[in-house]
Amino acid sequence: MADWYMLTLVGADRPGIVAAVTQAIFAAGGSLGEASMIRLGGNFSIMLMAAVDGGEARLSEALAPVVARLDLRLHIDPAAGGLHQHLIPNVQVRVTGADRAGIVAEITAALAEVGFNILELDTDVAGDPQRPFYLMNIQGFSDRPLEELEAAVAPTRASGIAVDIAAVETLIG
Repeated sequence: MADWYMLTLVGADRPGIVAAVTQAIFAAGGSLGEASMIRLGGNFSIMLMAAVDGGEARLSEALAPVVARLDLRLHIDPAAGGLHQHLIPNVQVRVTGADRAGIVAEITAALAEVGFNILELDTDVAGDPQRPFYLMNIQGFSDRPLEELEAAVAPTRASGIAVDIAAVETLIG
């Protein structure tokens, strides 16, 4: 069985990046695992797990033409874990308010203090330069009651930032 690797590719956003990357891995006889793709400020970023016989050298060789053609930056690391090693989120946190420095640091530190495990986080700044509006969505796992999470973020709420915490329905099937 081939070893798993974590690949990160970054470049200017354009149609066809995902198709080109995944086709190159498939053509090399590789397998895809979990993946996360996003566009940030006009840039494309993908992190994905891949396995192929021949390891890192084979992945790099297979992706070289795609990286060159699409002007991407590629980074490959051995992945210590395997597939199906993650928690299912049971809590969602939504943060909104006037943009200011420190929002992400405040919220994530407060949640970490009560053992909240962030599984996915995305942010956006909307509005205009004179009145920027900050949006953050967090999916995570906690074995603590929602009231403890609510208490942890109370100081940020008191500063005028809205923080909504809700349970995620995890019943599957």
